[in-house]
Amino acid sequence: MKKLAMLVPVLLFFAACSDNHDYSPKPRGYYRILFPEKTYQQFNGPYPFTFIYPKYAVIEQDKNKQKKDKKLLNMQYLLNMQFPQFNGTLHLSYESITSKKVFNELTEDARTFAFKHTVKATSIDQGIIHNADRKIYGIYYTIDGNAASSIQFYITDSVKNYMRGALYFNSTPRLDSIQPVLNFVKKDVDTMIKTFRWKSE
Repeated sequence: MKKLAMLVPVLLFFAACSDNHDYSPKPRGYYRILFPEKTYQQFNGPYPFTFIYPKYAVIEQDKNKQKKDKKLLNMQYLLNMQFPQFNGTLHLSYESITSKKVFNELTEDARTFAFKHTVKATSIDQGIIHNADRKIYGIYYTIDGNAASSIQFYITDSVKNYMRGALYFNSTPRLDSIQPVLNFVKKDVDTMIKTFRWKSE
């Protein structure tokens, strides 16, 4: 009887070891994202431009960034279009064009800022922005991969107005987790550009 009592735990041990359990690592899960309804409003402050932007975004002046970044000291307007629920910001900077030299420097700076992300990006695509009726011209940079900024662009009338935009998310850049949000916000950036107008025109 004692031998039988000792044999039972041994048999149970081997039975447990022989179970076909799958111990492979499971893919990382992400929180479900609830997207708000896409409704828009007019941005029409004391600036030489106007555009449509989403009601779930907040636009504010960025004075701190101008103080920290010498490159931005000459910018006349620095604005942040905040997306609080997505922890993202579209940084907007405006400057008047005073000469051909200034224009060339601004457009080259935009290219330099976009291609600074080459280290983390898998690709950087450039698209032309062109609307002769509204005198809107520029370049749209789509930055793929785990780069800090996924969208950058500049728009100008090539004569006296220049605006640059850069979208950043305040989190570790992981394209697989941020892609749904990026796709959602990208439509808002595209809407802003399509509805962008210079007030002087």
